[in-house]
Amino acid sequence: MAENNLVVLNQELMQKTLAEESLVLVDFWAPWCGPCMALGPVIEQLAQDYAGKATVCKLNVDEAKEAASAFKIRSIPAVILFKDGAEVSRIIGLRTLKTYTDALDALLV
Repeated sequence: MAENNLVVLNQELMQKTLAEESLVLVDFWAPWCGPCMALGPVIEQLAQDYAGKATVCKLNVDEAKEAASAFKIRSIPAVILFKDGAEVSRIIGLRTLKTYTDALDALLV
């Protein structure tokens, strides 16, 4: 795991993480994407706030094109929430911290 409990994924680690963790948030991003860079601190805050409750991850779509294609990522930033390995929610574009906390909290119930 990276600092602040944030997991940086690659293709193989993504499959393993989805198989092993019950609640996973994955931020699909790229370094050239302005909104993605603006979302970065929000994702880091979520990793810190949800440590022990959810696994918060980042996946660079340029470095993991197969994963981006498999999850039909057409626009970034794209945040997908997985519960027990299945996609349960998708948030496209830059949103507020509350949007992500509300989505996570709904799945923690």
